[in-house]
Amino acid sequence: MSEKYLGEDIKKLGFGLMRLPKIGSDEDIEQTNKMVDTFIANGFTYFDTAYVYDGGKSEDALRQCVVERYPRDSFVCASKLPLWNANGREDLPKLAQESLDRAGLEYFDFYLLHALNADAAKTAEDYDAWNFMKEWKAAGKAKHIGFSFHDSAEALEDILQKHPEAEFVQLQINYKDWEDEGVQSRKCYEVARKYNKPIIVMEPVKGGSLTTMTQDVQDLFKAVHPDLSIASWAIRFVASLPGIITVLSGMSNEEQMNDNVSYMKDFAPLTDEEQETIKKAVDIINGVPTIPCTGCKYCVDGCPMQINIPGIFSAMNFLKVYANETEAKHRYDRAVENGGKASDCLHCGQCEEHCPQHISIIETLEQAAELFD
Repeated sequence: MSEKYLGEDIKKLGFGLMRLPKIGSDEDIEQTNKMVDTFIANGFTYFDTAYVYDGGKSEDALRQCVVERYPRDSFVCASKLPLWNANGREDLPKLAQESLDRAGLEYFDFYLLHALNADAAKTAEDYDAWNFMKEWKAAGKAKHIGFSFHDSAEALEDILQKHPEAEFVQLQINYKDWEDEGVQSRKCYEVARKYNKPIIVMEPVKGGSLTTMTQDVQDLFKAVHPDLSIASWAIRFVASLPGIITVLSGMSNEEQMNDNVSYMKDFAPLTDEEQETIKKAVDIINGVPTIPCTGCKYCVDGCPMQINIPGIFSAMNFLKVYANETEAKHRYDRAVENGGKASDCLHCGQCEEHCPQHISIIETLEQAAELFD
């Protein structure tokens, strides 16, 4: 019998606290409480947040909805340390402690260096961040340390070679990106497996992109499982991979929670027939050129014109996939009603520096301006 890996006993659906329901600009705590109750009542335990999520409100929601309402041994949670918020090694303890204080915790079960890529990995070296993470763990403030990652398999291998102290890695994996050369889901997964690192999956539905789909893809899935949601195929695909700790879903309402719980509470890996169905779906999807935006909003945080770039890209993708100009224009108008238009872009480039998907944002906004402005 093989030795158990870290997190093997955690149920394979994790509650991502990045896209919580809102009332105005604040988290809807009442609805989030109901979602948490449903999640825990069905045996799920893993909650994921980060220092930067919604300006710290996500960690505060974790405190209000989970930490203050459930025994500490009934859940596990993760948060992330943003090196881009630090000016050097001396800032790391302050940022990490602020996360703990917001969450009302003495320790995180999983603590991550946030969004490493080749450049951020160099910053981690400059800031001695890995030694800090080991010290934080030795102090009992992190049970397990690792990192989330957006870059090539080569860059991932470089980090894992240099830092065997990383106990796990969080990767963007979904069936659309599995063979994508930009995201390299499969290649990164295989590197993590090569180094025996268990994996937390993020973006399993690609920021919501894999929840609706074109009609031909829907028909394909519904022919096999008429009663399962389209999103379920994406979650179940990644949960079926060996070595997975859990699959994070950024659930934004009770409907999404109830759907995810319905098919994940008694999860079984995909059958060969189901795997073949997903391959057929990918072939269909790959025939439609879309912008690979996941809606993470890292591009928006520093935009001087406060342009809702993910919202604009969503409208463009809708037009590409459905060719419905009227509805696409409605979606664009809603995306820009509280911020700048695509034509307001100053070409400063900060958005492209922070985009995990490496999108040519400036050029794409120019296209959006031609379409909608």
